[in-house]
Amino acid sequence: MRLRRLAALAALSLAALTACGSGSGSGSGSGVGTLKIMAPASPGGGWDQTSRTAAEALKSAEPSRKVEVYNVPGAGGTIGLAQLAGQKGNGDLLMTMGLVMVGAVEQNKSKVTLAETTPIAKLTEEYEIVVVPAESPYKTLADLVTAWKADPAKIAIAGGSAGGTDHIVAGLMAKAAGIDPKRVNYIAHSGGGEALNALLGNKVALGISGIGEFAEHVKSGKLRALGVTSPARVDSVDSPTLKEGGLDVELANWRGFVAPPGLDDAAKKNLTDLVTKMHDSQAWKDAVAKNGWIDSFQTGRQFADYLAAEQAKVKTIIAEMGLVS
Repeated sequence: MRLRRLAALAALSLAALTACGSGSGSGSGSGVGTLKIMAPASPGGGWDQTSRTAAEALKSAEPSRKVEVYNVPGAGGTIGLAQLAGQKGNGDLLMTMGLVMVGAVEQNKSKVTLAETTPIAKLTEEYEIVVVPAESPYKTLADLVTAWKADPAKIAIAGGSAGGTDHIVAGLMAKAAGIDPKRVNYIAHSGGGEALNALLGNKVALGISGIGEFAEHVKSGKLRALGVTSPARVDSVDSPTLKEGGLDVELANWRGFVAPPGLDDAAKKNLTDLVTKMHDSQAWKDAVAKNGWIDSFQTGRQFADYLAAEQAKVKTIIAEMGLVS
């Protein structure tokens, strides 16, 4: 029933998108139409942040270019993925995606997969951060683990979509702590903004997200960082690593762009050249540094091969952790 509802939502959203047009209407990627960037999640999360940052960098690199960002939340990005697949041949559309979507395709048993897209570029990697509200009784990761082991159901964890990076981190943390990952009380949200509200409202015990999404709130004192999933401490946030806290967990999220299927060679080259120009701009470099992202730019066959390998790896991980039935 849930899958049927999601499919119906995707169809309605696609109809709305088609009705309002798609950029220049040529669908050929002529390089002169309005470029649309889809953030397949609610405002406030990593995909939204990446999409809007990229749009500003594109405008900086090519001032005459019109760029619009819009949100299509739901089901870990698979509703947006279904829309993208329906825009076959449209060279004026990009969708931000990443590791979260790879897991969500498996979690939601999506009929549309990333095989029905045109890989354009891998953009960034970002480590995850584990936080608690400022008023939390858990001052350290050790405090949290003690309470978590005593009653796993009591520790409600806010994060992004089911099967996504945040969920995987929660499962890996549980496994490292000797807790059955299937007992993790994970509450999925369609965007980082919703997860943040749950934390600030003290509705959950713990939150997991990309460092860039929570760093400012850690600095302001609204959230307390218990650990990051990097191999060493990072400059953008004051936090120990999970390994320092006693949990042997290390994981990097990544984000990139894909385009609709069925692009001709000229349209694919136009989009790749445009994204490369964006990547080389000072505005993008400044944003990468500010957000604590790691520049991991790849295009063409290199990114396509990386994407295929990630799909195989994530499918194995989430099956082992019992995140899919």
